[in-house]
Amino acid sequence: MRDQKDSRRFGARAGGLVLGLAVAGAVVVPASPASAAVPGLVRIAATSASTSNDFQAVTATCPAGKVLTGAGYVLNGATGEAVVDDFRPNGGPATAPTAVTVGAYEAEAFAGNWSVTAYAVCANPLAGLVRVSVTGASASSDFQSTTATCPAGKVLTGTGFELNGATGEGVVDDFRPNGGPATAPTAVTVGAYEAEAFAGNWSVTAYAICANPLAGLVRATATSAVTSDDFQSITTACPAGKVLTGAGFELNGATGEAVVDDFRPNGGPAAAPSTVNVGAYEEDAFAGTWSSTSFGICATA
Repeated sequence: MRDQKDSRRFGARAGGLVLGLAVAGAVVVPASPASAAVPGLVRIAATSASTSNDFQAVTATCPAGKVLTGAGYVLNGATGEAVVDDFRPNGGPATAPTAVTVGAYEAEAFAGNWSVTAYAVCANPLAGLVRVSVTGASASSDFQSTTATCPAGKVLTGTGFELNGATGEGVVDDFRPNGGPATAPTAVTVGAYEAEAFAGNWSVTAYAICANPLAGLVRATATSAVTSDDFQSITTACPAGKVLTGAGFELNGATGEAVVDDFRPNGGPAAAPSTVNVGAYEEDAFAGTWSSTSFGICATA
């Protein structure tokens, strides 16, 4: 009997030892590193021919297998003499965007050559990525505004706009994602003024690029000094450890008298963007003071 008891006791102890080793082994296994919220993030650029045409347009397309999370643009050589009329990501309510088209008109005819650069911020496919659009009423009002909101449960990664029927007579003054330094954005508001009064009807379309929630998504902000300078510039940098998926801007106090000429995410075809620069010119000189705000939409790198 003693041999049988010892055998049972030994067996119980052995089982406990094996279990202990298994638990100890589980404790020392290293944790997997956190996944990037937007893997494969890069910035692609495309530039139109430099001409003196009244209208210029160009499309930047993501590399095969990548999708568009956000976008930017630069007007080269226009220095306040041209306005962006179309800043349009493709895609739809059930289709991920993969490209952005930028179209701009001369606000007033000038003899110099100029061109348009479109920037596409692209990543490996993101879950639930779609493009939402909302168009405001068509009217002859001096100011038009509309907001595009992501579907319930999704967050905003990027933005776009379009002025319908303005053909160079409208200026986007407010291109503002919501959210904050601890809050994920979910909508973008687009507000535009008539650059010069005109009789025709026109409207504003806001585009929201939306995805399933992303780790660490926030909205970062920076604002330039308030001055009466002809040119204002400000750069927003994502917080440490985050990358830029999209952006926005706001002109404070200009009310249609200034145009954003430079809306440029940094990065490149092998480098993720982490900042956005907003540069704006007075379209016509005016005495008032004004400033520029840049917004960065940032997620965990």
